[in-house]
Amino acid sequence: MSIQIVVESLFGNSDAVAAAIADGARATGASVGVTPVAAAPPELGPEVGLLVLGGPTHAFSMTRPSTRAEAHGKYGAPGQAEPGIREWIDRAVPRPDLPVVTFDTRVQVKLVPGSAAKSAASSLRHHGFGRAHRGKTFFVLGVEGPLAEGEAERARAWGAELAALDQPAGAPAD
Repeated sequence: MSIQIVVESLFGNSDAVAAAIADGARATGASVGVTPVAAAPPELGPEVGLLVLGGPTHAFSMTRPSTRAEAHGKYGAPGQAEPGIREWIDRAVPRPDLPVVTFDTRVQVKLVPGSAAKSAASSLRHHGFGRAHRGKTFFVLGVEGPLAEGEAERARAWGAELAALDQPAGAPAD
């Protein structure tokens, strides 16, 4: 199975999760590509058997131009300001048969709703990716990170699980 990971990252935390997912999948023998969202083509070739799409949660959802601008202005986020996964989904050419699993990174705060992974999965289905599922949330310590203890290992293990599946049936549907 060829896995393509498309990731948006402002502080490097989502990049670290994507790299760990890729490491875990590669450990099973899977072919994995990791692409920053700004360089991701809108159309994925037939060789891609699974798309993993992830990024940070901002204001209870996927980032928007205003939340990315705030991250750059207020916190000096070193990551790319444009585009985000929201914009990539809007321009992506849908493949209804392609399994897609989403992930997000966020600060762990009790009783705070919202998830970029949930929003992305819903948006992907709305845009014609019929097999899109919400995957996992990975936690960071504070707005800028780093990843919370054990999260990179959890991402690695999840990557191995994803590579071992014929399809991402283990991911909860929204």
